[in-house]
Amino acid sequence: MSQSASSSVQQARQLLADRLREIGKDAGLEGKQLAALCGWHPSKVSRISNGKAKPSESDIRAWCRACGAEGQIDDLIASLRAVEGMWVSWQRMERAGLRGAQETRLPLYERTRWFRAYSPGLFPGLLQTFGYTEDVLRGVHRRRRVPIDDVADAVASRIERQHVLREGHRRFAFLVEQGALGNALGGAETQKEQLDHLLTVSALPNVSLGVIPVGLERRRMPVEGFWIYDTAQVNVELVSGYLTITQPSEVAMYAETFAELAGHAVYGTRVRALIASAMDSLG
Repeated sequence: MSQSASSSVQQARQLLADRLREIGKDAGLEGKQLAALCGWHPSKVSRISNGKAKPSESDIRAWCRACGAEGQIDDLIASLRAVEGMWVSWQRMERAGLRGAQETRLPLYERTRWFRAYSPGLFPGLLQTFGYTEDVLRGVHRRRRVPIDDVADAVASRIERQHVLREGHRRFAFLVEQGALGNALGGAETQKEQLDHLLTVSALPNVSLGVIPVGLERRRMPVEGFWIYDTAQVNVELVSGYLTITQPSEVAMYAETFAELAGHAVYGTRVRALIASAMDSLG
């Protein structure tokens, strides 16, 4: 598993390691004995027990069989897959194209009732026009060298997901840095259409759009973009992959960060004035 600064990933992996160690202890097996039964070097047992090495599914099967705990294999493998799902490299997530990555998130969007998103350089997907989305995903496809070109399908999937804005009793709070308003992604016409769309969406009664002005003196510097889904989960898109955070203390940290950033933002008529100014600058 790719290393991550998130303690959610590390803690989940350690919990899995603790469970395996307890299974060995309950079976009365020392590390060397367990290694011999599995046909491993003793250091492998030690690394897995201490959470320094991630076991494979075959490792878990061998461990449980050696300890006479075959009944726990399925549960432990499910835990392993959950840990792996917390951190997914883009290469792994997008090896079959971009469409699948868009579609797998739809259930999360549909069960969420309170969305908070901070996006420093781009407009969040739920606010994007078709043209803007196409330019964003085309850039992703090129930059990450995705082997399959299904950008058109991925764009359609992301746009379809926007039905959550108008269905159900959901609340949305979006924060962007002012620089995003002048990021003429794909050209001036695409950006002008996108800015005009922002005016429409931000007028929805369940949507709050905040813009953090440039040159503002503030205590917190911009951080990575992130989404908070209710109070249960945070997703962060990093350069190398997709991070899912579910540890309550970490989710709370992102919620606090969002609240602090929101305190620096402007809203309502001031946002509309900034958008109008950005549109004028595009000609």
